[in-house]
Amino acid sequence: MSHQALILAGGRATRMGGVDKGLAMLSGRPLLAHALAALAAQTPLAQRVWVSANRNLDAYAGFGCPLLPDSLPDYPGPLAGVLAALERDDGTVWLVMPCDAVRLPADFSRRLLAEVAAGRQAASARDREGWHPSLLALGPGLRAGLAAYLAGGGRSIRGWLAGLDHVEVAFDHLFPNLNTADALAALEAKPGEN
Repeated sequence: MSHQALILAGGRATRMGGVDKGLAMLSGRPLLAHALAALAAQTPLAQRVWVSANRNLDAYAGFGCPLLPDSLPDYPGPLAGVLAALERDDGTVWLVMPCDAVRLPADFSRRLLAEVAAGRQAASARDREGWHPSLLALGPGLRAGLAAYLAGGGRSIRGWLAGLDHVEVAFDHLFPNLNTADALAALEAKPGEN
């Protein structure tokens, strides 16, 4: 399925002590480099990969992907990054992932995109430890609804997805959740799993 990809790296990373998460290091490389490599191993490949970023734009530009800063002020969360993508192209299918998605199963994009191809508005990933709503595929035509949700004060991806024709796709693969320096250090300490 023809699609574009969006890597979310535009937040405040408050749980990471304010460190720009996409530029935090894992095995000698920034998290964004790991996420880009994981995405490049997927089939089908995205037509274009965008990076949602609001800080350190020069550093992010060095990865060679076009940047999408939030169109809303004050870092209102990952949905602001999604909205910026939908404002850019609301007629395409989007594969969305956070910058700490450093390991993806080989069938990640294929399985999520298949649900959108079958008519769902959105599909997200679940592993045996829980739901990962920021790992998702989005069908076309969702910009107006997302803009209204954000304008009404909504900030939760979970809350927004609850109002869509959405399905969770179960994977055996465990998706790391690298929201803290301790989580990053724990993954760093597991050789061969990066």
